Amino acid sequence: MFGLSELAIILVVVIAVIGVKKLPELTRSAGKAARILKAEARAAKDEEAGTAPAPKVVRGEVVPPGTGTTPPGARAADAPDHP
Repeated sequence: MFGLSELAIILVVVIAVIGVKKLPELTRSAGKAARILKAEARAAKDEEAGTAPAPKVVRGEVVPPGTGTTPPGARAADAPDHP
């Protein structure tokens, strides 16, 4: 009968043979995940240190309903759903 080390070697070989088709996709996904994790860790570290860039504030104005204009191709808010 086979021992544990022989079964492990057979399992590795079977996985390698079956997984050859999926290996490039798997490594690409792992690389993408690592880049995302690294970027998120860097952002969290910057946020803790206070060196993160300040959020961009865009000032707006309040327009009462019915006084604004409707952009081309858009439907007015008070227009019926069906023409």
